[in-house]
Amino acid sequence: MNEQTVTPGTATAPEVAEVTRTPEAPEVAGTPEPREVPETPETAETTETAVPPVPPAPPRRVLRAVGRWTAAVLAFGVLGTGTAFGIASLERTDVPGLATEGDGRWAYPKLSLPALPAGSPRPFSSANTAEIHHADLRDLLLPAPAGAVPDKKLTGGWISTETFVAAYRPQNRASVAQLLKDAAPRHIAARGWTMPDGTVSRIYLVRFNSTAFATRLIDDLYVGSSAGTPLDRTEAMEFDGSWGSANDIENLSSFVFTEQAPFGAEHVRQAYTLAGDTVALIVHERPGKRETERIPFQQTVILQNQLLA
Repeated sequence: MNEQTVTPGTATAPEVAEVTRTPEAPEVAGTPEPREVPETPETAETTETAVPPVPPAPPRRVLRAVGRWTAAVLAFGVLGTGTAFGIASLERTDVPGLATEGDGRWAYPKLSLPALPAGSPRPFSSANTAEIHHADLRDLLLPAPAGAVPDKKLTGGWISTETFVAAYRPQNRASVAQLLKDAAPRHIAARGWTMPDGTVSRIYLVRFNSTAFATRLIDDLYVGSSAGTPLDRTEAMEFDGSWGSANDIENLSSFVFTEQAPFGAEHVRQAYTLAGDTVALIVHERPGKRETERIPFQQTVILQNQLLA
């Protein structure tokens, strides 16, 4: 979602009034030169208390120009203040992508929370101590950004357990499938896409019957002190040190990792988020020897977390 940047219009330079200068008076022949008067106590007192001459009033055109300039400065000051207040007062999701033009973030569409069934609370409200997501899980998936080519298998709908398990290394898929069989998730939804630079993005949402089952999956995958059970086509995953506490969202726990060099045929970034009864797995991978861009990955994680929160 790109941040909308407000660029104030270019101010037209105020009209500069032409100031007419009075020509100096010609020197009159025979005018005696002024003589220096010796200072006396009387003259000194007179000099200290003398009232200085009043300068002539400036031409009216100068006053008009100054007035126009002052008005222009005040107008642009009010406009700038109004613009800053307008942006500051917007909801976070009203500024698409939270992006600054040219900083590498993707242009996500404007986000909005899905409607809830009548009488159902939000997952982390005081009336929902079980932290259950009552909205349709598919509506909580982050939409693809502008320029993305949708994944034909991960279309934003329901997926099977087998499709989710395929995200892991072949030798680990049986154990992950057993974890899901034991925890019995209610639903799994996923969306994927490919960007023009070749970055492949995949988001999986797994919802369970309670927060206990969701927490158990994170624990059984050994996510926390490490990236846990390896994903397919990954090598050495380590904590992403650029992810700070400022990126965290209240009530959610995120575990963000990046693949360290040397990596294989692609570079991978991954994140797990525990959000009440739901676990999110977010993956960005980029083929070749260039690393997957950090900024759009973290942007994707933050926006997906917002939808879950």
